[in-house]
Amino acid sequence: MPVAPTRARRLASRATIDAHRHDDHQIIYAARGVLAITTDAGSWITPANRAIWVPAGTAHAHEAHGELELHLIGLPAKVNPLRLTEPTVLSVNPLLRELILVYTRAPHENSPERRRLRAVLLDQVRLSPQEPVRLPAPTDPRLRALREILRADPADGRTLAELGKEVGASDRTLARLCRADLGLTFPQWRTQMRLHHALVLLAEDTPVTSVAHACGWSSASAFIDVFRRAFGRTPTAFLAGRPPSASA
Repeated sequence: MPVAPTRARRLASRATIDAHRHDDHQIIYAARGVLAITTDAGSWITPANRAIWVPAGTAHAHEAHGELELHLIGLPAKVNPLRLTEPTVLSVNPLLRELILVYTRAPHENSPERRRLRAVLLDQVRLSPQEPVRLPAPTDPRLRALREILRADPADGRTLAELGKEVGASDRTLARLCRADLGLTFPQWRTQMRLHHALVLLAEDTPVTSVAHACGWSSASAFIDVFRRAFGRTPTAFLAGRPPSASA
């Protein structure tokens, strides 16, 4: 497997990187645009106040939404500041953001200054809150069928009982499967799918009101409220690329 690089790069909107693995751990951060990462266990979408920890050996694919400014930090497999063995989304405060930007853009020589910079960066990573924004991948075929229905139309507002008739399962069965297979209730899962789709649309400069209706919210204000609680800033601040602290 290749070694995980430390670098900054740009990807055009809708550009993809096929599934691959690294011998090293990797911190992946999108300073602009939205990055979608998919593994066998699910998918993660990150705006500019989140980063993704990808452990060594994890097969993962990338997709860019909006003009993506991507920052990658490779860490040797023996260096695991989080002691995590599965991908995890981390909150990125303004200090950690600047450390990532400087570390990935600076010359990559093994100087004392760079080692000190990395030590501070890893200290901040250790302190970063973990965010439960993974969209888990269902294994049950009925949930997979349900996922495809909701992916095709995130604004589909049918009840679980109504959707169950289409996938061949009762609402009670689907509710039980959601909790057992995904660790989420059905409303939580549908909201997560809608937020993931909303991030993609926002990165592609879709107006906020259009995003709200396309993703199933009754009004822009209702969407903004859910978005702010999930991502720490309003969609307008997200579109402007402002860090979370600027959106209060």
